[in-house]
Amino acid sequence: MHIPDGYLSPITYIPSYAIQLPLFVYGIKKLKEVLDEKTVPLISSLTALSFIVMMINIPIPGGTSGHAIGAAAISILTNPWIGFVSLSLVLLIQAVVFGDGGITAWAVNSLSIGFGASFTGYYLYKALSKINKEFALFLSGWFSIVFSSFLVALFLGIQPLIAHSPDGKPLFFPFGLDITVPALVFSHMLYFGIVEGIFTLVVVKFVQKTAGLLTEGINET
Repeated sequence: MHIPDGYLSPITYIPSYAIQLPLFVYGIKKLKEVLDEKTVPLISSLTALSFIVMMINIPIPGGTSGHAIGAAAISILTNPWIGFVSLSLVLLIQAVVFGDGGITAWAVNSLSIGFGASFTGYYLYKALSKINKEFALFLSGWFSIVFSSFLVALFLGIQPLIAHSPDGKPLFFPFGLDITVPALVFSHMLYFGIVEGIFTLVVVKFVQKTAGLLTEGINET
């Protein structure tokens, strides 16, 4: 689901950096406020787990691939700003070291996968946890990655509309929303969303059971 270099036009990725960087700096500030000898191991472990699951890319119909991300789990256990920063750092390392995702596309990937998934997963869980916590955990994971896939599909699908030659030939990503939305969103609704929902449920319940005290006081936005 990472967008590589060459798929996005400058008119897309330059403004995305202007939006993402101030949010990222603010997220770093929020992260520093809670870092201590107790929270560092927890946040580091959750970020490392996200890194691992995001490296497991599974091909899906439509010429793309998908994977779990762990954004909802990190955000629920800490807060969405930490989730956003953690996922953004994972995406940056994967782009620079492993070529998984692009440098020019990092801000878009960060906003789509990091920011979008972290905040939707967190607030959906907050809204539903009073009804049923297990269901809220699963649905927050499911929806977070589906929403993230929609944002990625949106960024890719608008490229033929905003960056094309005078004769209408796309200059960057060639497929429109009629292809990107079904290829990405439907597959995440039917498969990766379920995986992410189960992942969120299992990870959050395990951490709350084994290290629940560490999460107290840091899951505030």
